[in-house]
Amino acid sequence: MKTKSFKDLIVWQKAYRLTLEIYRITKTFPRHETYGLTQQMRKAAISLPSNIAEGYGKKHKAEYQQFLSIAYASLLELETQYLLSLDLNYINKNEIIENLIKEVGSMLYRMIYPIPIR
Repeated sequence: MKTKSFKDLIVWQKAYRLTLEIYRITKTFPRHETYGLTQQMRKAAISLPSNIAEGYGKKHKAEYQQFLSIAYASLLELETQYLLSLDLNYINKNEIIENLIKEVGSMLYRMIYPIPIR
C-alpha cells in the first residue's frame, strides 16, 4: 500500500504517540524542572514526529534520510532524559514509553540504514 501522507507512516504514528506520552508524564515533574528537564524532554519528543513528517515532504531520498537521522538523534536524547528522570525519581518505569522508544528507534534505524538487496 502506497502512503498518501506522512500520517500513514507507522513510525510517525508511534513517534506521535510517544510524544503524547512524554507530555503526560512530564506534567507530574517538579515545578522547578519546568524550564529544565520538562522542557528538554518535550522539545526532543516533538522533534521526532516533526522531523519524520518534514523529511517525508522532501523530494530527494538523501534529504529524507537526513531528517530521519535528526529524528533518531532526538530519540536518543529523549531516551537519555527519560533515564535521568527515572534516576531522579521524577517518574516510575513506564513500559509504554520504553516500548515506544525501542520500536521507533528500530524503525528509524532500518529506514536510515536499509539492508542492501543482493
